Amino acid sequence: MSSESLERIARNKNVARAAARQLSMEQLHKLSEVIEEVIELKKDEERQRQEEEQQKERKRNEILEAISEAGLSVDDLVTEPPRRKRGRPPKNATKA
Repeated sequence: MSSESLERIARNKNVARAAARQLSMEQLHKLSEVIEEVIELKKDEERQRQEEEQQKERKRNEILEAISEAGLSVDDLVTEPPRRKRGRPPKNATKA
């Protein structure tokens, strides 16, 4: 089953019912268990991502506070931005 058909089933209750009619009760229960496992994994991943974002924000705030306490600003720490090279040199540039 393709992800496209899974999406179609997930979006439309009647399509899901039609697909479920083709499965036995045992298969439906097994499918339900698998889906529950996938949902739990997704929830765990989302929780972990949120925790990582919160940790990053805390560290960022700690660093900004330390910079402020030192009497500096972020601009004091950033030097001149690196110069970017512009594409290829012209073909005739070396002949002159």
